[in-house]
Amino acid sequence: MAHLSFSSRLLAIALLTAPLTSQAALSLPHFFSDHMVLQRDTPAAIWGSADAGATVKISFKGQTAAATADAQGHWKAAIPTGAADAAGAELTIQSGDQTMSIKDVLVGEVWFASGQSNMVFTLNRVPAYKAITDATNDPQLRFFLAPLVTSDQPETDIEGHWDLATPETTPGFSAVAFFFAKKLREELKVPVGVIKSAWGGKPVETFTSRDALVTIREGKAMVDEVMAREAAYNQERADKAYAEALAKWTEIVKAARGKPENERGRLPKRPAPPKRPLLTEGVAGVLYDAMIHPFVGYTIKGAIWYQGEGNAKVGAIPYDKTLPLMITDWRKRWGSEFSFYFVQLANYHAPSTEPGTPDPWPLVQDRMRRVLDSTPKTGMAVINDVGEANNIHPADKQTVGDRLARWALVKDYGKDMVVCGPLYRSHEIDGAKIRIKFDNATGLKSRDGGPLKRFEISGKERTWHWADAVIDGDSVVVSSAAVPVPAAVRYAWAANPEGANLVNGEGLPASVFRTDDWKDVDPQPDPTIQTAQQKRNALRDEIKRLAAERAKLDPKSEEFKTLSLKIRDMLTEYKAGQPAGSNASKGKAKAAAPAK
Repeated sequence: MAHLSFSSRLLAIALLTAPLTSQAALSLPHFFSDHMVLQRDTPAAIWGSADAGATVKISFKGQTAAATADAQGHWKAAIPTGAADAAGAELTIQSGDQTMSIKDVLVGEVWFASGQSNMVFTLNRVPAYKAITDATNDPQLRFFLAPLVTSDQPETDIEGHWDLATPETTPGFSAVAFFFAKKLREELKVPVGVIKSAWGGKPVETFTSRDALVTIREGKAMVDEVMAREAAYNQERADKAYAEALAKWTEIVKAARGKPENERGRLPKRPAPPKRPLLTEGVAGVLYDAMIHPFVGYTIKGAIWYQGEGNAKVGAIPYDKTLPLMITDWRKRWGSEFSFYFVQLANYHAPSTEPGTPDPWPLVQDRMRRVLDSTPKTGMAVINDVGEANNIHPADKQTVGDRLARWALVKDYGKDMVVCGPLYRSHEIDGAKIRIKFDNATGLKSRDGGPLKRFEISGKERTWHWADAVIDGDSVVVSSAAVPVPAAVRYAWAANPEGANLVNGEGLPASVFRTDDWKDVDPQPDPTIQTAQQKRNALRDEIKRLAAERAKLDPKSEEFKTLSLKIRDMLTEYKAGQPAGSNASKGKAKAAAPAK
C-alpha cells in the first residue's frame, strides 16, 4: 500500500483482520504517496482499487472529483491541480468509511525518465559530482525511483517512494535525469518531479509492449520467438540442468583454489539460476509489462530517454522504426501526445581513421536523427563531443541533462534559446561541390577554429574520400579533388569520429548525418554463418532433450546405452559445426554441452 498516515495504517490493519464480508480495502499504487508531484494546470489522474461498485471521492486544495469502482474494483478519476504550488498540500481519497491521506503533495512539472544504463547511471559514480550532491537540498526537486523487476503480464503497481533532493538522496539519482530536472528548476522556478524507470543493457524492444511489436514484421518475429521459448520452457528440466551446472562449477572452483594462485587460470562464471523467458529482462515486452505499464496514465509533461547502445549491433531492427513504435505505443496508452526527448549515442570506441567505414554505431545515431522528422514532439540531445573511447558510460552527464533540458525549455516552456546543434536539412549538388544546409545553424563555425573535419564525399561508385568543407552562411560546401562528380556526403560517420568539429554559435555540436540512402552503411550478418548457427542451436536443444530423457532411465538398460551413443555422436557433430573464431571453437563447447 502507498505511504499512508498513521490513522490510515491502523485502518488498513483493521480491514485486513476484518471478516470476509467487510468492505474491500481502499488502495493506491505506490507512486501515489507522500511527497509526490502532480502536473500543474491540468486534471491529474488518480486511480486505485476499492470495493466493486463503491463510490470514491478525491479532494485536493479545494477541488473534488469522484469515480465509481468497476466490477473488478478498479477506479480512476482526475483532480484539477491549478498553478504550480511548492507549499505541499494534502490529497485525500475516501470510499465509504475508509479514508487515505497523502501528505506534502506539490504541484509543478512531472517528467518520466527511462532507458538503459546511461539513464540508470547515478551521480555517485562521478567523484566530481560530490560537491553538487553535497550542496543539493531542494525540497521542490523530487524523484520516484522504480526498482528492477520483471513480469509476464502488464502490472498495475510497482514498489518505490518519492524522495526529496537532499545530500543523502541525490547520490542515488539518475545523473542525466537530475541535471535535466535541475535545469528546469533553475529556469522555471517551480517544483519538478521525475519518475525514473530504467534498466541497463536492454534493447528498446523490451520497453515496448508486445501488442505494438507484433504490428511490424521484425517485431512479430521477435515476439513469436519469445513466446515459442516460453511455451517450450520446462522448469523442472531447467532446475535440473542448473543444479548440474552449479555442481560442476563448484568442483572446478574447489579444484582451482587448491592450486597456487599463478596456476589457477581464469575461473568460469558462476551459472545463473534459470528464468522463464517471459521473466527475463532483455526479451520483448518484459520491461514494458513490469516497469512502464504501472505508470501508464500518470499525468506527465513529457519523457526523456537515454538508450540505444543495446540496439547498435549488426542485424538489429532499424532504430528509426523501433523508437517511433515505442513512442507511439506509450502515447496511445497514456492517452497523451506528451513530449519525448532522447539522447543520441555518444562517441565511443577507438577513433577511426578511414572514410567509408561501415559501423552500426553511427548508423543508430543517424537513425535517431531521422526520428525527429518522422515523429512529432520529439527532440534529440547531440553528445558526440562528450563520449569516452574506452567507456560506454561517459562521466559527463551534466552536459547531457542540460542539452535535453534545452528541448523542454524551448518547446514546452517557450524559452528563447537555441534548442540544439546543427541538424542536416537538405543538400544540393553544384558541379564538383555539394552544399549542405542545416537547421539551428546560426553562427556556424569549427569548434577549434581550424578547418572542418570528418566530412567525407563520394561519387556514384561509392568510394569515400576525406573532403574539404567550408562554411558559407548556414551551409557547408563540401568537395574533393579526388571526386570530380560527387554524389553523396557524410559527416562524423564513425563510432568515434575524432576531430569532428562543426558547431553553431552556441558551441553545440552538429549531428552525424548522411545525404545518401545506400545500403553499404548497414553491415549484414553472414547468412552462411547464421544458417550454421541456427542448425547448431537446434542440435543443442535436441541434445538437451535427449539428455533429460536419458536421466529418467536405468543406467544399466539398453535404452540408456543407445541414447548415450546417440548423444555422443550428436556432441561430436555439435562441436564440429561451431563457426570459426567463436568461443566454442576454441575449446569451450565441451563445458557448455550436456553432461553424459
